[in-house]
Amino acid sequence: MTCDVARVQQAFPDRRIVHYAAIDSTMHPAAGMEVGSVVIAGEQTAGQGRHGHSWHSEAGCGLYVSVVLAPSPVLTLALGLATVEAIAQVTGVACDLRWPNDVMIGPRKVAGILVQLVDGRAIAGLGINVNHRTFPPELASQATSLRLAAGGSEIASTELLIGLLHAIDCLVREDKETILRLFTQSSSYAAGRRVTVALPGGAIEGTTAGLDADGFLIVRKDDGTDTLILAGGVRAARS
Repeated sequence: MTCDVARVQQAFPDRRIVHYAAIDSTMHPAAGMEVGSVVIAGEQTAGQGRHGHSWHSEAGCGLYVSVVLAPSPVLTLALGLATVEAIAQVTGVACDLRWPNDVMIGPRKVAGILVQLVDGRAIAGLGINVNHRTFPPELASQATSLRLAAGGSEIASTELLIGLLHAIDCLVREDKETILRLFTQSSSYAAGRRVTVALPGGAIEGTTAGLDADGFLIVRKDDGTDTLILAGGVRAARS
């Protein structure tokens, strides 16, 4: 099911909403637009993830969208919360948040978020696996879709996008302390989770011990020392 862009524009008449049937990445045109603009693609040929990774963007199956926002503290965490809220409201599927930018259903990723600062604006790219039935072999054990989680029922992507934009508008207005509190409540990874973190100097393992005042993840190693994770791939540790 493709997104009905006219209905999205009707729901947000004062916003610039641009649609591409296919594009390399929605992040590129969004980088030149004003705050409030939304770029939607039916397919991305070079979707971007964090740390230079690609995002699998099958035609007509997912939501591939970039939103131009004013920069704010812990924006990535707020966008994760908005994504989880919109998914729950529209589909009834409950999701987890893996710090800092992954939306999870069980052990598999269903959505990802990328924020880049360009000329004083925050370009927020969101990819949600909506109606995918299958994934490439290299992703099959790591990725899932809302359709698969909902037992095979087709998901209304237009309603999901409208709900997502409303949720983003609400959550980006919240103060930093509220976002940190809501993320901690919504994420099983924020505290008490055994994780492995890939860092430039090598992987570390420990138990998450909450977020600091700036939204960075604290991991307590087995020797009792704390490591502040500024960036890195956080994964549930193998039992």
